[in-house]
Amino acid sequence: MESKQNAYFITRWQSQIKKGLFEYIIMLLLQKKERYGYELISEIKKLADMDIAEGTIYPLLSRLKKEKLVESRWVEMDEGVPRKYYQLTDLGNEYLEAMYLYLGELMQAIGDLKKL
Repeated sequence: MESKQNAYFITRWQSQIKKGLFEYIIMLLLQKKERYGYELISEIKKLADMDIAEGTIYPLLSRLKKEKLVESRWVEMDEGVPRKYYQLTDLGNEYLEAMYLYLGELMQAIGDLKKL
């Protein structure tokens, strides 16, 4: 029983860490190349081995857009429905750099704590 509880605790903790990093990961992916929503979902799964649902990513993209960290544009496709492409703004790049620095500081602090 205790082993199941430990596994549940770790799984729940990992899930919370991942949820906290989704915005950062999305912004990283949009830094070099504009992408559409489903492409982001696929890339996050492939590169970060993290599942993110459409019901999660689109509200995150909407919030990032509202905060002027990403911008979007509709692109007509030769076949099928138009796609909404997102890209990081200059302000988004500034925030991404600050987030990167903070993550580095946090990892350093965690490393220091492990040495105690």
